[in-house]
Amino acid sequence: MTFDPANNIQDLLQFGEFGDVNPSITDSATYTFMQAGTMLETFQGEAEGCFLYSRHWNPTNKYLSDAMAAMEGTEAAWVTASGMAAISNAIMQICKSGDHIVSSMTTYGGTYALLANFLPKFNIRTSFVNICDIEAVEKEITPQTRVIYTETVTNPMLQISDIPALARLAHKYGIKLVVDNTFTPMIVSPSRLGADITVYSLTKFVNGKNDCVAGAICSDVGFVSSLIDVNNGTSMLLGPVLDPLRSAQILKNLHTLHIRMKQHSHNAMYLARHLREAGVPVIYPGLEEHPGFETLKKMMNPDFGFGGMLAIDMKTTEMANAFMEKLELSGVGYLAVSLGYFKTLFSCSGKSTSSEVPETMQKEMGMSEGLVRFSVGLDNDIKRTFERIVSCLEETGYPSKDQKS
Repeated sequence: MTFDPANNIQDLLQFGEFGDVNPSITDSATYTFMQAGTMLETFQGEAEGCFLYSRHWNPTNKYLSDAMAAMEGTEAAWVTASGMAAISNAIMQICKSGDHIVSSMTTYGGTYALLANFLPKFNIRTSFVNICDIEAVEKEITPQTRVIYTETVTNPMLQISDIPALARLAHKYGIKLVVDNTFTPMIVSPSRLGADITVYSLTKFVNGKNDCVAGAICSDVGFVSSLIDVNNGTSMLLGPVLDPLRSAQILKNLHTLHIRMKQHSHNAMYLARHLREAGVPVIYPGLEEHPGFETLKKMMNPDFGFGGMLAIDMKTTEMANAFMEKLELSGVGYLAVSLGYFKTLFSCSGKSTSSEVPETMQKEMGMSEGLVRFSVGLDNDIKRTFERIVSCLEETGYPSKDQKS
């Protein structure tokens, strides 16, 4: 039977304590017990359905966690106060001093900084590799390797990770595959394809409003339980707790995610095809000529499209900056980092969300200094948006199809 993440969310029956159609919001830090023995059992993780302290579980966060698990097809999930909290907690729960990670070299700048700059302080080393080259990934695996880390669609080059192939490789060596699925919620379900852990920045498409910061870790019950173990759980001891008011807000927005992803994908595909026809080199995984098109196609859940992210290479930083300033003034969207917003957002990746990545590695991964990443919004009239983009390209001096010929 076809897996449908939207149906799984639709089928959730999550009522408030008085029959509210929206689950109740629990803004309590601690919880009372009628018997002292039950408190002890809860501390030991043996009391089902009991809440101890909101750094461990909060009923509102449990609702959102259950919804994320349903969407991903995992046994469990745990929500965090940011996407980076989800990434760092998942990795640090698996790895200890002396361990090794193999990561895609094309990854979010914050993730790169965590792996390259922060974790070495704890003697955890990372090898960065072209994640699309499975043989190259395997060559980097050592007896100390504990994790293969990647993004379904890499940031910002929009490469496609072959999750089933990476899962087979990881499990061949008894290591964990961790996949960041922030760019492609509902479109791809990594855990259904063999990933051990799927992480999210809920800040982006899942919430869709750019009004809060949050993350999620989706996995089996054993791993999620280990995260919040009172003695050695990374999440329990580092405490990246999501505010329940924000959690309730994200849960409501999750129920419209399927509609929004379809529109993001529709608009991005329209722009990609028409920009290509206009002679503009565009990177979009939904175009047949994209190197990862077939890989993504075989992994996708039906009906949600190829996602809302695309990129245009403006060759130089100066051209990129001039182009983006014109885009903002013309009403295309906002010159801003982040993604998944209802308005189009754009930024020059090498000088913003990937600025933590050294220029030498940016060049190695093929990132131009003028790469402009677009998070395409929910525009109703995408033809008008395309015409504005073309006008901005012409005003910037970017060669048209006719000029190139």
